[in-house]
Amino acid sequence: MSVENFFSTEEKKQITDAIAQAELNTSGEIRLHMEGHCKIDVLDRAAYIFEKLGMKETAQRNGVLFYLAVHDRKFAILGDAGINQVVPVNFWDQIKETMLTFFKEGKFTEGLSKGILMAGDQLKANFPRQKDDVNELSDEISFDKNL
Repeated sequence: MSVENFFSTEEKKQITDAIAQAELNTSGEIRLHMEGHCKIDVLDRAAYIFEKLGMKETAQRNGVLFYLAVHDRKFAILGDAGINQVVPVNFWDQIKETMLTFFKEGKFTEGLSKGILMAGDQLKANFPRQKDDVNELSDEISFDKNL
């Protein structure tokens, strides 16, 4: 199965809706990137993708990447410098554990949506939306072939 077809059209919409909802009250940016395989350390790969997607270009350095290597069953959450300075030390691990609970039950859409909304709550608390805020990065899911 191709990575693009891992989620149904309805599931993709649920995930992108979660991203839009999470970004509604914050200047922060959230992206989901999916690949089939991750041949290196998952955090190293996520950092590479973070850079390739231009996520370090946000004005307040408050981007968050959710990275999935579907066939290898690996995932990572990576926050930029701005958000990492203000969240609790184990914050990303808490989100990963929450998502993993859903993933173990095969509820990937629900797990991702929950993790995205958790990240959005922290972004909202630390980077409230400004009246002149613009959506700096696409809410659409990106795939390995797009890079």
